[in-house]
Amino acid sequence: MQDLCIAKSLGLVPYQEAWDLQVSIHTQVAEGNSPNSLLLLEHPHVYTLGRRGQTSDILADASLLQELRAEVHHVDRGGEVTYHGPGQLVGYPIVNLRQWRGGPLKFVQALELTLISALAEYGIMAESEDRPTGVWVGNAKIAAIGVRVSQGVSMHGFALNVSPDLSYFKHIVPCGLPDADVTSMAQQLERVPEVGDVAEVVTRCFGEAFGMRMELPSETSVEKHWSH
Repeated sequence: MQDLCIAKSLGLVPYQEAWDLQVSIHTQVAEGNSPNSLLLLEHPHVYTLGRRGQTSDILADASLLQELRAEVHHVDRGGEVTYHGPGQLVGYPIVNLRQWRGGPLKFVQALELTLISALAEYGIMAESEDRPTGVWVGNAKIAAIGVRVSQGVSMHGFALNVSPDLSYFKHIVPCGLPDADVTSMAQQLERVPEVGDVAEVVTRCFGEAFGMRMELPSETSVEKHWSH
């Protein structure tokens, strides 16, 4: 019998609010009081620094950050600095890896497979093999991945560039790779998909990659599973 995963598209959510929600759900999943969850959303402009992130990797000073209307958050995921913003699909899978029977490396590989499969449905040939963590189209990164596993349960996740303003990446050293280019689905396609439509494809591909039964709950069951 497949494990259950509750998937929900939340729209535009401030970073701190989404992080607080992750922590709440993480506790419930770790305690066995909630099924696995996949949060799909967008953030207002924000730069996040993972555990290996250096403040110097943010090239914008306080004045420019204010002009860009971009927040900065130090977070407990792996990796360095990255950007989140409107037009980017962010996914936070909160998964009990012990029940799933896979470690962190297998988990990251399944996330990469999820995104590669989703992009393939749009005719974008992406890859991750022999590359730094994430998903790449040629020499340009189209999706970043950074996770944390605590009590055997994952937090944080992936960020897929659907149609964000890529100029925001010019103000950081993305993922600590000074020579890395970034791209988006909008750059790769003639017709730009809606973030919500991409979220539906990613949800299905996530279920296939992880071998999970995906459930899209009603608002009532959302409150039941995710009250915080």
